[in-house]
Order: sequence, then structure tokens, then C-alpha cells
Amino acid sequence: MQNGILSGLRVIDCGTYVAGPASATIMSDFGAEVIKIERPQGGDLYRFMADLPGFAKADVNWAWLLTSRNKKSVALDLSVPRGRDALIRLVKTADVFVTNYQHPLLEKFQLSWEHLQPENERLIYAHLTGYGDAGEDADAPAFDALAYWARSGLMMSVVGLDGSPAGPRPAMGDHPTSVSLFGSIMLGLYHRERTGRGVKVGTSLMASGAWANACDIQAKFCNAEFPQRGADGTPPNPLAAGYLSRDRKAFLVVLLDPDKEFPNLCRALGYEELATNDLFVTTKARAENASALFAILQSQFESRDLAEWRVLFRQADIKWAPLPKLEEVVEDPQMRASGAFVELDDPRYGKLTTVSSPIFANAGAKRTPTAAPELGAHTAEVLRDIGYDEATIAALVRDGVATVGE
Repeated sequence: MQNGILSGLRVIDCGTYVAGPASATIMSDFGAEVIKIERPQGGDLYRFMADLPGFAKADVNWAWLLTSRNKKSVALDLSVPRGRDALIRLVKTADVFVTNYQHPLLEKFQLSWEHLQPENERLIYAHLTGYGDAGEDADAPAFDALAYWARSGLMMSVVGLDGSPAGPRPAMGDHPTSVSLFGSIMLGLYHRERTGRGVKVGTSLMASGAWANACDIQAKFCNAEFPQRGADGTPPNPLAAGYLSRDRKAFLVVLLDPDKEFPNLCRALGYEELATNDLFVTTKARAENASALFAILQSQFESRDLAEWRVLFRQADIKWAPLPKLEEVVEDPQMRASGAFVELDDPRYGKLTTVSSPIFANAGAKRTPTAAPELGAHTAEVLRDIGYDEATIAALVRDGVATVGE
């Protein structure tokens, strides 16, 4: 394995589903050893998420591949003393412990910060919750669709013309939240570097959702009045709106310095006199005549294919983006050029493409990603590393306390 910025760190991923474990995935991308703790019977429930109705179906377990790459799988039954004892021995050797278990489950397994800190005074304990550590909902079960997307107000802020809310896509709140948790872990490691002692850090899906929706929430705190679409569906600001090209491809234009950028756009359109028209010459005038301006811009954009507009927008320094469908996103060359998409060799499926974590550094390159592990694939290896002999490992497997995979 290549040396990365986080090489030499041992991280225990004792979580389930996405947001908590994905923070460990980011650390693994930068070289940390990440040990995934799973149930001996069936493993992490996240292994089966893609089998549920409503999720995309493929021969490859795409969900598990994405978030469990680079990790080692250790299958232990934490509900029995010998399983927990094995985990505690592992905790003594770890730098970071990541979990998103609810508070009652942490107490049941005796895996709270108060339980683990005495075992390893240098441990960074990262806890992800749905709704935070205090308040009546602190112990409520949550997924990102509930705590991040719905509870933060984001879901009701993104509505169709008929007022119906947009539904969430898989893990669309989990992955941003995982970056927040990753940041908190880095803060903890910096604290340890300065003091020599570990610390408990964390975030919640709800807090991350509120941060994502912070502009609208802050505006509401300040009793702001929010713009509304026109009765005909016209956007309140035609210079920050979606349009269609002649070949019926959707794109988004966002001009936030309109005194400079609107004339540039008009030149790109070949319609320079539009910028000096009394109906559109000022921000106030454009707002008062938004419906007319939107109709004019749409008619202009329908005169050329998107490929032509791409060239003209670049020449005029217009801020815009295509609105691609997924089949176009996966073929986007900029995604590969920027490192957002990377290749992965899987022994079962061959060469695959996956989504890289969204953090980059010019020192200590990211590792080449490796396939997500089979259940218990590294149980024996890790148990040997923390001092278990072959006979003891065999007894744990025989009694169902551990599972050893291929």
C-alpha cells in the first residue's frame, strides 16, 4: 500500500450504513488502516441496502463497494463477553474509533466514550448521531432522509411547481455528513498532537443538514421575505435559472454580478441591445420584468445546441453548468481529470470505477482503492495481530463469536 498522510493510523469502524463508516473511508483513502467491525451473522446491514425495493440493481454490490473499499472486515459478536473483549483489545491499539450506534446500544455493548477512554487515553472517539447528544430526540433512530434532508427544511425548500417536495437520493446527506465527521476527527487528532490525550468528537445528520440549509435558515431567523416563482412558473431571477438548448439539453446559468455579467451574456447571445433595454438595464428592472426576460432568454437559448453554447459561454466567461443525466455524469471527462472518479481493480468483477472522497492534498497521494472486503475476511489476521493464538481464534469461530471469511 502507498504511504499516505494518514499512514500509520489504525481506525476502528464500528458503525453501520453510511455516514459514520464513510468518514473512515476518507481516512482509508489517505492511507489509514481501517478495520470494519461487523456481526458474524450476515455482517453489516448496509451490505443488503441495494437489495431493497427502490434502490438501483446491479450484479455488483455498488453500495458496499463505495463505502467499504480499502477496509478490513472483522466479524465479532459484541453481545457476548469474548466478542467485546476482542474489540477492547483492538481499541487499545487504535488511534480512532468511529461509531454511529445510538446511545442505548452503546450502553448495552459498553462502548461509549466513558467506557473506552480508560482503555486508551490517546483514543479519538468519533460519534455520529441523528439528532445530537441532547434533547428529546437524541436517541431517536434516523437516516439521512429523515434527519438531514427532511428535518433541516431542505426537502420542503426544493419543491416542484405544484409544491410537492423532492425525494432524497441514497446517502445524499450521509456523504456530506461524513466529511463533517472526518473534519471533527482531524480536529481531535490535532488536539491529541498538542496535548497527548484523546478526545470525543462528533456531529449529527441534523446539524449537517442545518449547515447545508444555513443560508435559508439564517434568512428566516432574520425575518427575511423569500422570493416566489411567478404564477406561470417563471423563476424570480432569470439570471440564476435553468434553460433548454435547441437540442433539448438542460443547463443552469448563475450570474451573481449582473451589472458586469448580464452585458457579457447579451454579447454571447449576439443581442447586445438587450443589456441596455430600459426593461432590463438594472437589477430592479430585471426583477420587475422577470417573466419577460426569462421568455426572451429561453427563446435565445433555443437557437443553438448546448455544444455551441459551451464555447460561447467560455469565451464570455459566463458561469453555467450542464444538467446531465446519470448516464452523462459517469462519462464526464472532467470528473476523471479532477480525480473525482478513480479506477478500482476488483478480484470478482475486474476493473471498476468508483467515486473518490472529495479531499485532496499535494503531499502523500491517495492510495489506489482496493475492493470492499467479504465478511470476516480479516478476522484471523487482526486477531493474530492483537495477540490471539490459532487455538483461541478457532474456538471463537466454533462458538459463533467470530466469523472468518475468505
